[in-house]
Amino acid sequence: MKSFAEYTQQLKNYRLQLQPDPYQPVEEYFTCQVANMGSVMLPLLNGWYVHKDSQLTLYPDGVIAGSLKAAMTQYPELVQASLKTLEDHKQDELTLSNKEQFTDGIFLYVPDNVKVEKPFQIVSLVNSREDLLIQNRHLIHLGQNAELSVIQCDDSTKYGKTFLNVVTAITLNRQARLHYYKTENKEAESLLFNHLYVNQCAESFFHSNAITFNAGYVCNDIHVNLNEPFAEAQLYGLYLVDKTQQCENRIKVSHNCPDCKSFQLYKGIMDDEAEATFHGHVVVQPDAQRTNAFQTNRNILLTDKAKINTQPFLEIYADDVQCSHGATVGQLDDEALYYLRTRGIGERSARKLLMFAFANEICQHVEIQALKDRLSDMVQRRLNGELTICDQCMMHNADNGGLIFPIDPSKL
Repeated sequence: MKSFAEYTQQLKNYRLQLQPDPYQPVEEYFTCQVANMGSVMLPLLNGWYVHKDSQLTLYPDGVIAGSLKAAMTQYPELVQASLKTLEDHKQDELTLSNKEQFTDGIFLYVPDNVKVEKPFQIVSLVNSREDLLIQNRHLIHLGQNAELSVIQCDDSTKYGKTFLNVVTAITLNRQARLHYYKTENKEAESLLFNHLYVNQCAESFFHSNAITFNAGYVCNDIHVNLNEPFAEAQLYGLYLVDKTQQCENRIKVSHNCPDCKSFQLYKGIMDDEAEATFHGHVVVQPDAQRTNAFQTNRNILLTDKAKINTQPFLEIYADDVQCSHGATVGQLDDEALYYLRTRGIGERSARKLLMFAFANEICQHVEIQALKDRLSDMVQRRLNGELTICDQCMMHNADNGGLIFPIDPSKL
């Protein structure tokens, strides 16, 4: 796979849309795959926040949501406080390009002691026949003892080739709790880079769950700083790739103080000539005693040509720690497959049942019940070929009469 620097050279081949499109209700040209959750939608079209009247909404409890460009003018001090998270992280060439050329993005601010009941859903849409460069920047800032759930989705309607370079900075103050969910369902011509930077204060909790359904090339680059005692980060991920799709997950968690916890579980299924990479890096600084850090990457290869490069890595400078890491690469379990076959299930359906059970574990770590159900359904549909045009690979082909999932995966 290419380096970030090599991809940066391709930016000049794409056009940056310098003005927003005329307002048109999103519902007229896009139907969300994860709708019906009672969420507050924050749509972006071709890099710009979509709104009819107001670019920013100030809610009665002090929550602010809407266009980052507007927030930079109306709430400059809050924006600057959120930008400090980016300053604390080393930034690569694409992140610096985003800093210079971002068009718009989402600003989400939750004051101290406010627990937001409805999730906010950031939906980034591409609706253009041109080869567009999308440079969005999102800032999410939670005050002390604040709580929020955010769903961030990347999707397309009409499209040419797209290069999406998105930076999200999250600031969690003392005892803040954020559940952050990411879904990616892009066309084969897309290049998608998501850079996520998180700073956590004492006793804060960050939960991330990222699922890649489709993309030409996607890279999820996550950096988490545990800066004060008793902060905790839980990171989950799933990638389902086939044909010549490529997916990278680069995770770095820095334990910078004592008594913090981090947990990572990433899973992938690769078919055809698809390729995936997992770079997991946990750093435990000298003063970060009593650290608990665990990291696991599990993969299934369905063909001899599919590839996975997995590199879990621990860098430990403290002596009073509990840390572990591991990776597995294999095929479907022959014994489980035989068990299903003996109960009258065709081989192809049995394979998909095992794949679904393997993948659905990640969906079970979703706290929003409606979203959990919808993501499990989308995983099932992806394995059944309903989220993509291609029907030539093992991940898609069903037995005659269609594929059903008659067995509870938890019992496999």
